[in-house]
Amino acid sequence: MTDKTIQAHAAESNMEKDPKDWVTGDEPMTGAQRSYLKTLSEEAKEDFDETLTKAEASRRIDELQAKTGRGTPQAR
Repeated sequence: MTDKTIQAHAAESNMEKDPKDWVTGDEPMTGAQRSYLKTLSEEAKEDFDETLTKAEASRRIDELQAKTGRGTPQAR
């Protein structure tokens, strides 16, 4: 495939799957997820659950990013 063909099909890509569909979603969260989630939990003044799976941690990160404003583009 050419670069133009790849770019044209990029929107159809499944690179960003729903965490519930992840093959490894039931594995323990990664070290990076743990660290970021702990930081977000502290900023949001919410409990940190270190028993979350990869998929659960991903969803929780999304929730806490929305609550804290992290991970969203800054208005200029």
